[in-house]
Amino acid sequence: MINCIYQLTAPENINLKFENINFDNKILVRPRFMSICRADQRYYFGKRELSILKKKLPMALIHESCGVIIYDGTSKFKVGSKVVMIPNVPGARLNNAKIKKQNFIYENYESDAKFLSSGLDGFMREIVALDADRILPFESNNESIFCITELISVVIHAIKRFLNSSHLCREKIAVFGDGPVGFLLCLALKKMLPESKVLIFGRHQSKLSRFSFADETFSQFDKNIKFDHAFECVGGYGSANAIETIINCIKPQGTVIIMGVSEEKIPVNTRDILEKGLSFIGASRSGREDFKLAIDFLENEDFSKRASIVVSDKGTLSNIQDIRNIFAESLTVTFKLFFEWNI
Repeated sequence: MINCIYQLTAPENINLKFENINFDNKILVRPRFMSICRADQRYYFGKRELSILKKKLPMALIHESCGVIIYDGTSKFKVGSKVVMIPNVPGARLNNAKIKKQNFIYENYESDAKFLSSGLDGFMREIVALDADRILPFESNNESIFCITELISVVIHAIKRFLNSSHLCREKIAVFGDGPVGFLLCLALKKMLPESKVLIFGRHQSKLSRFSFADETFSQFDKNIKFDHAFECVGGYGSANAIETIINCIKPQGTVIIMGVSEEKIPVNTRDILEKGLSFIGASRSGREDFKLAIDFLENEDFSKRASIVVSDKGTLSNIQDIRNIFAESLTVTFKLFFEWNI
């Protein structure tokens, strides 16, 4: 079968590529709903270093998607099932039973792991062929919201890393960053740690007004505010200010989870990190178990309704010009957008 792949070949330039699909022990999924993240935007608009773009392109974008099974070469799923696609391609060490049993390393941190839409073609294809363990079914009729399962799995993974490493005094947890990651992180924290107070710090009052489930919101940093632990979801140039504020305000021996991506190197106040005995943990991407829990969360009607606040429906894409238009429009929405893929 000939497959159509919509590849980014240069900034803001999408071209069509034709490729044969290998059916052997694969599951074929037709993507239906997709969502654009900042990583997609950075590639599309050429906001990565030229050396990175030369290495990664040409490449189909999008790693947040759900779809429908149209063929199953493994006989493990039913054709027509609604599924979430996992963009991780685990490294070889995960095939080692001893390492897998010991939980030696998460699949998303393996040095030889790969990721769709970051060096490999993402989900902007007519059909996606995946292994069975990269597919997870869901039942909800609210199908479109499951296109952000990947993003929810990322915040779940970060919270798991936090729970495994932080001390048990978790009265107040601060989240820095009022974007979609910060929003979904706060939402997941309230579900997974209902006894903890969640404080959200951001710069945009219009966004902060959406965080009605958080215990406190702050549009200005105040050094008199203290908290036990913190998550940094700012990224970019704002990371430096956010991390400095966290170091100033966090209580001794607190744990800081770094989630924001910065293309530039930023200074870090190591003296106060040492004096307070702080722990810094980087959390990036997620794994199959995180996706499973994210699907469980989205199957809950209340969680799903709140999560839908961060996405705007931008209709159906039917041609390459629609792809160009949707990326341009993605820069104008409050949080993020999703669309139906019908190309």
